[in-house]
Amino acid sequence: MIERKTMPRRNLLRTALLAPPFAMGASQVAKAQELPDPQMDQTAPMAMPSLKFTTAAGKPITLKDFKGKFILLNIWATWCGPCREEMPTLDRLQAKLGGTHFQVVPISIDAGGLAPVQQFYHEIGIKHLDIYLNISGDAMDALNLEGIPASFLINPEGLQIGSLAGAADWSSPSAVAFFQKAMAAL
Repeated sequence: MIERKTMPRRNLLRTALLAPPFAMGASQVAKAQELPDPQMDQTAPMAMPSLKFTTAAGKPITLKDFKGKFILLNIWATWCGPCREEMPTLDRLQAKLGGTHFQVVPISIDAGGLAPVQQFYHEIGIKHLDIYLNISGDAMDALNLEGIPASFLINPEGLQIGSLAGAADWSSPSAVAFFQKAMAAL
């Protein structure tokens, strides 16, 4: 996980704008087997903060737009090495389980907006994930995050029931079984 304790979020975002956004080539994206299985901290259902973000087309959206589905919310950025490593596993999870009852919602906090995210998706072959943007980075504050990637499991009622700080292999057999079990419990 990228820690931000030593650098305030605004400075971190400013630095990210000045640094080449694709310092790591696609060939350096780690293979899924190098990432750990997700060990989500499960919680009693609790309200999620109000998050505002946009689709790739610029349409404003909130988590309420996904009500009725299990959501794996992932906060990430293209300049974050661990985020880049786990993104292919999120894509595979969406390909396997995505549909009427489940969706991966990856929200990029890239200050550069849509272009670096589209380039990254193309670079590593992301085909099943939609693009969501929070270029202001206020999702970090709303979720009280110290670093990324960060993931939250949200139930169909819109309540958080799990979280994980750091990268994980979201397409591992144990992760898929975890989500299938959560959905079957409805």
